[in-house]
Amino acid sequence: MTLPLVYITGPFRSATLLEVQHNVERARDVGLAVAQRTGGYPVIPHMMTSEFDKSMTDDFWLAGTMELLRRCDAVMLMSTWELSSGARAEQAEAERRGIPVFDQLAELALFVKGWKMATGIENAADITVELS
Repeated sequence: MTLPLVYITGPFRSATLLEVQHNVERARDVGLAVAQRTGGYPVIPHMMTSEFDKSMTDDFWLAGTMELLRRCDAVMLMSTWELSSGARAEQAEAERRGIPVFDQLAELALFVKGWKMATGIENAADITVELS
C-alpha cells in the first residue's frame, strides 16, 4: 500500500536539553495523531535526528530536513510552529513548492482521503475522518 508522507514541523531547538526533549515528544505525539486519525505516514525529523544534535552543523541538519520536506506530500504544522525559524522556513518552502500545508487534523484527513482516492488506493472510502 502506498501512503502519503506527511512532514511534521515545529520547534526543535531550545535553551535546555529538557526543552528539546519536550519538543521531540510533542512532535512524536502529533505524528502519532497524524497516523491514527488521518492515515497519512508521519515523517518526524525531530525523532530522526534528536540524538545527533550538535554532532554536525545546524546547516547540515536543516538542509537535510528541508530535503525530506520536499519529498513529502503534505505538511502538518505543530501548534507552536511559528515560534521556530526553521518551521517558518519549512512552511514557506512547502507553500513555494505547492505542497499542501495543514494546521488541523480534520483538514489533513480530508486531504489524505482524497490523495488515496486519486492514487487508486483500495478502501480509501473506508477511511474515517475524526473531527475532534
